Amino acid sequence: MSIWHITQASRYLARGGVIAYPTESVYGLGCNPWEAKAVERILTLKQRDPAKGLIVVAATIEQLEPLVDLTSAVPLATIMNTWPGPVTWVLPEKKGVPVWLRGAQGGIAVRVSAHPLVQALCLAAGLLVSTSANPEGYTPAKTANRVRAYFGNQLDYIVPGPTGRADSPTEIRHAVSGKLLRPSRSGAVTST
Repeated sequence: MSIWHITQASRYLARGGVIAYPTESVYGLGCNPWEAKAVERILTLKQRDPAKGLIVVAATIEQLEPLVDLTSAVPLATIMNTWPGPVTWVLPEKKGVPVWLRGAQGGIAVRVSAHPLVQALCLAAGLLVSTSANPEGYTPAKTANRVRAYFGNQLDYIVPGPTGRADSPTEIRHAVSGKLLRPSRSGAVTST
């Protein structure tokens, strides 16, 4: 992992840019989650329905504090047993969380990533939107070359590096209901 690439990506993120970066299973598109115009760019690039909401990744649970309400209804011990790691949890959002993040799902999808590059990016730049790097309906990119094939020069920066060993996008669970919203399907990679 190159500190130079982390620094470059962080500079673009600080200016409201959109980047691509490797995650646990696929390349992701990311931006500062508070930057409405950057989030809108990602939704346009992906042709994604805003009602689906977006995942936000962090390096630590403390980074998620501005977004999530960790009330007594949230099984924090269960969540902490899966983090850092490839499980995304839909948690109750705090007041003021932008609609472009939560969508219509009744909470906000968040993950503390174990991928070293995602960790480094989040420590350098803060929270990141994380959605698979592909137009809706296409196979998520697993390489920087595939990201370029999908998006050409429409991104501000592509962080090179290997994806993790997961075969499919992260499992998504609803923390309060306990419902499995998206299983981790071995070998089947779908759009996130």
